[in-house]
Amino acid sequence: MSRATEKTRTGMYENVMHEFNKAADKMNLDPGVREILATTQNEIIVHFPVKMDDGSVKVFTGYRVQHNNALGPYKGGLRYHPTVDIDAAKALATWMTWKTALAGLPYGGGKGGIQIDPKEYSDSELERITRRFTYALGENIGPDYDIPAPDVNTNAQIMAWIADTYASSKAPAVRFKNLHVVTGKPVFSGGLEGRDRATGFGVVTSIKKWAESNGVDLKGKKYIVQGFGNVGYWAAHFMHETGAKLIAVQDHSGTIFNTDGIDPESLAAHSKENQNSINAYSQAEKIKDEDFFGLDCDIVIPAALGNQITVDNAQHIKAQLIAEGANGPTDSAAEEILLEKGITIIPDILCNSGGVIGSYFEWLQNKRAEIWKIDEVLSQLEDKILTAYDKVEKTAKKYETDYRTAAYIVALERIERVYKERGVFP
Repeated sequence: MSRATEKTRTGMYENVMHEFNKAADKMNLDPGVREILATTQNEIIVHFPVKMDDGSVKVFTGYRVQHNNALGPYKGGLRYHPTVDIDAAKALATWMTWKTALAGLPYGGGKGGIQIDPKEYSDSELERITRRFTYALGENIGPDYDIPAPDVNTNAQIMAWIADTYASSKAPAVRFKNLHVVTGKPVFSGGLEGRDRATGFGVVTSIKKWAESNGVDLKGKKYIVQGFGNVGYWAAHFMHETGAKLIAVQDHSGTIFNTDGIDPESLAAHSKENQNSINAYSQAEKIKDEDFFGLDCDIVIPAALGNQITVDNAQHIKAQLIAEGANGPTDSAAEEILLEKGITIIPDILCNSGGVIGSYFEWLQNKRAEIWKIDEVLSQLEDKILTAYDKVEKTAKKYETDYRTAAYIVALERIERVYKERGVFP
């Protein structure tokens, strides 16, 4: 995450509702469906005690918001970050509803996490925090009800702890029928080959489709990445294969720049050796954080947290394309500036949907007791991303609107149809 990610996330839920209302107005969404989708279904807050390594006891606060499940079980990540609160969880859960609907998955939207900085805790403390959080959530999650996944500061190991804790609460005869309560697990614990790179792969698949549609050759194109965690790294990895040139990266430790290009693999090795920090990377110069978005480049990939592109920096962006690897990196006011400048935005609910698509494949793999190979995973993931992209492109032309509004319309039309077919109980 970049230093910019430390900014307040005030307004994220307002951004979600602004985008929703804009699309609903454009497509003339059914008033009853609009009323339902404007409200989250469940908002869960749990407080739970955990014993620390020194023997002291600390109480933590966890959240899980379930927005809508008209299409299937709630689905969405859990993040461990100081900015986690109920409004952030509401925004992210709502986005997940649109994202899964757009991707054509049988899921609804959920999101949550714990309000902590995981760097302040030992691995053993994080394990106890995770297991106690899982226990506190109880039946509010489940393999056919609400299925969490990794998100900011959470990973395959944390998912394994959740799966084990949840399954251990079940009778021995059905324990292994509950391991798909989460996705993003380690491969040997029921995880999916390729799930680790699915989001970054999806980001680059979207960029390649944009390039193809607009007659752009990515070879030699300059791009910058904000955030060099899982999504940022894998996006850079796959962009490197296209021949594009990474010239700048920003994370929580600062911003680095090299006009001749930065090798993603070399930087990833440096980051791993330096506690996930790009600081002091010898093959690039350090520049001011505030200069990052204004760099002369062709493509910007924000892959950190929300509300990073604002009215303060949008006017300085020179790129042709913004590919949203993060959730909600562009606020509504900034988007208006970017669109006026003729900059294309591939919205988060399309661009970073590779993660939840990969999670869907893992969920199916577990339910069917199958083992999928990475080539099969990436091939099917690419197909789903391209199918969604084509729908968004066609809808943008039909309604003469931007890609974000078009993506929302595609998602909302699918949910609207389901409500009209099934009706509203009772």
